[in-house]
Amino acid sequence: MAIPTPTTAFDEIIDFLSSAPSKEAIIAYQPPQQLQKRMHDLMQKNRQDNLSSDEQVELDEFLRMNRFMSRLQARTKQQLKQS
Repeated sequence: MAIPTPTTAFDEIIDFLSSAPSKEAIIAYQPPQQLQKRMHDLMQKNRQDNLSSDEQVELDEFLRMNRFMSRLQARTKQQLKQS
């Protein structure tokens, strides 16, 4: 059974973390280009006050996942410095 390709930031991060990445891979992590483009597009629409309610939910998820990964990367950097 094939695992479907992630379509949301949450799915992408779950797939990434479930692959048991190294600390270095966590620090270097960047979302795939198509998700970065989607987030950019949603942020543009938001600036123009032109988001649908579904798009607002999607943007909120992107922002939450971005904060989560930023905190994870910062903590991982700190752990590497201490070891």
